[in-house]
Amino acid sequence: MLLRLAYLGVTNALALLRLLPMSGRDKDAEILALRRQIMVRERQLGGGGVRFNPADWAWLAALLHPLPRTLLHQLRLLVRPETVLHWHRELIARRHARQSQPRRAGRPRTLRPIRTLVLRLARENSGWGYRRIHGELLVLGVKVAASTVWEILHDVGVDPAPERTNSTWATFLRSQAQGLIAADFFETVTLTGARLYVLAVIEHATRRVRILGATPHPNAAWVTQTARNLFMDLEDTGCQVKYLTRDRDGKYPALFDTILADAGIEVMLTGVRMPRMNSIMERWIQSCRHELLDRMLIWNQAHLLYALREYEHHHNQTARTEASPTPGPCEHYPTQ
Repeated sequence: MLLRLAYLGVTNALALLRLLPMSGRDKDAEILALRRQIMVRERQLGGGGVRFNPADWAWLAALLHPLPRTLLHQLRLLVRPETVLHWHRELIARRHARQSQPRRAGRPRTLRPIRTLVLRLARENSGWGYRRIHGELLVLGVKVAASTVWEILHDVGVDPAPERTNSTWATFLRSQAQGLIAADFFETVTLTGARLYVLAVIEHATRRVRILGATPHPNAAWVTQTARNLFMDLEDTGCQVKYLTRDRDGKYPALFDTILADAGIEVMLTGVRMPRMNSIMERWIQSCRHELLDRMLIWNQAHLLYALREYEHHHNQTARTEASPTPGPCEHYPTQ
């Protein structure tokens, strides 16, 4: 595709050099002739579509992007806005799939010394389940997921019996829903190819969403300031939050957890490559993509924030309508 773009650039540059010595009258005549040929081509197609390759789409987008909207409606083109939106979604999806594809399938292998240590703890302490062993490993400075410990024991036929007496993650989320919120980053790409990162928070009890901000560079200072803004927003609305669930993304600095801890909010980290532990937040992000980001072209950061605020207001109003008539302590929705 890059070679095709380079070829199109050279050919169009040569065409531009050919147009320089022409007078304005000659250019107008050529434009009218081209418009007439397009009309003849549309009449011959009989309503059928014209196939363009990705290089042609990229070149057309670069040419038409600087033009004002009023002029774009006056041009005779062989494409429709829905076609441009579909191609843009496919291009971004292929790019994201190529960049996010792991080098090897599955989760990373557990080191042999860690497997040996897990089996030794299980053999010397028959009353310990996999969660107790996982806690002892964390004390020793060995960072593995509890599910990894369960798999190691299961592969050798050791029954993690104490697991039956522990509450599941879903049970914990349901019991703590009134004081539980979840946060996550998600990204989108503008029409010019710029990547923007959005930080959002959702309340488990009311499903109320807060868009904390969007930025092309989620550095430690920006993320820390969003934590302060979240704390002040929760304090103003009187929402009593005890826990915040997030993943292990490197965009979260250590000061992010410190600020929330000072406010009395305990940060709970999800497991490694376990998005189901933050399923409510992941489900809302999927809805935001399907209902908003995949259906419109984002121009810049200001346009993205405006669209997200409108979608946030729509989602919160819908959640309020579907909720019970008696609002909870965190159900403070803005009025129009």
